[in-house]
Amino acid sequence: MAKHIYDAIVLGAGGAGLMCAATAGQRGRRVLLLDHAAAPGRKILISGGGRCNFTNLGVAPERFLSANPHFAKSALSRYSAQDFIALVDRYGIAWHEKTLGQLFCDGSAKQIVDMLRTECEAGAVEMALGAPVTDVGHADGMFRVAHGGRTVQAPALVIATGGPSIPKLGATGIAYDLARRFGLRVIEPRPALVPLTLSGEEALFRSLSGVSAAVVTRCGKAAFREAALFTHRGLSGPAILQISSYWYPGKAIGIDFLPEREPGWLLAAKRDRPRANVQQILAATMPDRLAAALAERLNLPGKVADQRDRALAAAEQRLSDWPFHPNGTEGFAKAEVTVGGIATAGLSSRTMAARTVPGLYAVGEAVDVTGWLGGYNFQWAWASGRAAGEAI
Repeated sequence: MAKHIYDAIVLGAGGAGLMCAATAGQRGRRVLLLDHAAAPGRKILISGGGRCNFTNLGVAPERFLSANPHFAKSALSRYSAQDFIALVDRYGIAWHEKTLGQLFCDGSAKQIVDMLRTECEAGAVEMALGAPVTDVGHADGMFRVAHGGRTVQAPALVIATGGPSIPKLGATGIAYDLARRFGLRVIEPRPALVPLTLSGEEALFRSLSGVSAAVVTRCGKAAFREAALFTHRGLSGPAILQISSYWYPGKAIGIDFLPEREPGWLLAAKRDRPRANVQQILAATMPDRLAAALAERLNLPGKVADQRDRALAAAEQRLSDWPFHPNGTEGFAKAEVTVGGIATAGLSSRTMAARTVPGLYAVGEAVDVTGWLGGYNFQWAWASGRAAGEAI
């Protein structure tokens, strides 16, 4: 076979690209893996505080966002969280479960990258890193890619370049440019798993910067019970990152500051602690600064014994669904992933192949499939990469 001709060229050495290349290579395909970064798996290395939240025991299709909510089912069912765990175990990588089914390495995320590199080596995958792709063309059934001063060719091309989240790691929108060039539709990308910003009257909550509390966040039909964190710009923390994927400009989010409390708890407090004020009652179950800020906005001065039952019931309702109106997000720079991307309508859910361009595939974050916080997006990377690697 000619030196610059391969069976498949994979663009992007992140999680999906590494998995795809390793899978195809171990099936006997001659694979070239390209990336402009000098080393593979840069997002993997920083994930999970450097310990890589590599999957989640709760992976299910309904925990992924897409214009087609059924698209992810095929790949996720054929390469499950247990399949990836088995691979991790085979390499002797110690791991542990944190809250909500999240799995992390006991040691370093580098172990996952090294594992995937070894898997690529087992498939004789050739890696060419540290140079940008300068051109991509397609003619006579072959894709031609200019990279690092040479032009390489293959009948299969895999777009695994991710989305524009975390640009400091070199993330770009090249996946969308390539998709459009080949006639594939792109769902408008937006930041996901990202802090939300507040302005106007709600900006007064900036005085709570650094305060965290266990809450339930809601937006539309989506709801998450985790911690929220007030910042100098707005709202963050796992509960906010989760709900941000469902938020659009102009929409409100609701926060239940007391999810443990049964309806009628404030009226019960009026009977049990009549001499206490609202702030004191709130401070029993949340940080003092948050209790003070909420009590001030509820505007119920004096003892609860002096408050009308109707006013206390209204306060209770507001505390259970406190509306916030974000004016934006902290953008792709702070977003962990991207919502939107290459439209699934143009792809096969079984192989990740483009329906109208033979030999073209798209995997991972480049595709309009976005998981919840907590290892879901890595599982999509492994599953979609595997699906394409098995089809090439």
